[in-house]
Amino acid sequence: MKIDQLKNVCVVGAGNMGHQIALQCALSGYRTVAADVSREVLEKAEKFCDSYLPGRVAKGKLSEEAAKKARSLISFTSDLKEAAKDADLVIEAVLERLDLKRKIFADLDKFAPPEAILATNSSYIVSSRIADVTRRMPQVCNVHFFNPALVMKLVEVVQGPHVSDETAQCMLDFCKKIDKMPVHVKKEVDGFLLNRIFAAISKEAQWLLEMGVASVEDIDRACVYGAGHPMGPFRLMDLTGIDLTYDIGMSHFFASGDRADLPTPSVVKKVTEGKFGRKTGEGWYSYKE
Repeated sequence: MKIDQLKNVCVVGAGNMGHQIALQCALSGYRTVAADVSREVLEKAEKFCDSYLPGRVAKGKLSEEAAKKARSLISFTSDLKEAAKDADLVIEAVLERLDLKRKIFADLDKFAPPEAILATNSSYIVSSRIADVTRRMPQVCNVHFFNPALVMKLVEVVQGPHVSDETAQCMLDFCKKIDKMPVHVKKEVDGFLLNRIFAAISKEAQWLLEMGVASVEDIDRACVYGAGHPMGPFRLMDLTGIDLTYDIGMSHFFASGDRADLPTPSVVKKVTEGKFGRKTGEGWYSYKE
């Protein structure tokens, strides 16, 4: 598919990442459908949309006309078949579970038009582990947005060995069309680009904490005031979810068998306590106020 053929977008998963990706697409002129199995999630996503757009207008960041147009272009549904039937591009943004993603992609392969591109927003599951459930492997790739998707410019387009050059180029062009800065990841590697770099920083930060070298706050301060990072590794972990850090560590351990890949005791403790970060109101920091 060429970029000028891409008109309709379907986003599967209307949680924090999904509904922001969908709204970014609508703001950029694409007719967009956000789908989710949860009515509650869909209602929250629609409420966010209905408050975000007027808020941008009130702040002078968006014209009223542009806000009305974006709102007219986005819709929400729990019917995946209906959501995908006219899609030129489907972006999956569900939980980081391989079995769930494979099930969704198998369904999307039946529901979406045969020329449609199927992309996963996964931050670490490469598309070659999903593509084989479809009959369109060259059109299945990673298109990884960063949280919060409405703000963060970077998008990683990962071209696995099965992905066609045409698909990769179309996704690079699409990212530019929705006002993002794409990077072309030419091989599948754990963590892609940025998360691979941050994983090394985060692992070292967690080791410093476990060894009692410094506190969470001081490690974060060092990264912000010394290295110029917008936020430290622990604050970032709270933003993306400590449970995601745990899941990635366990996934790496199951793949390698190396105990060094296991989540640290402090991360395990946070997860068992249900303190995942911002989304639960507490993680390394408290957000209850």
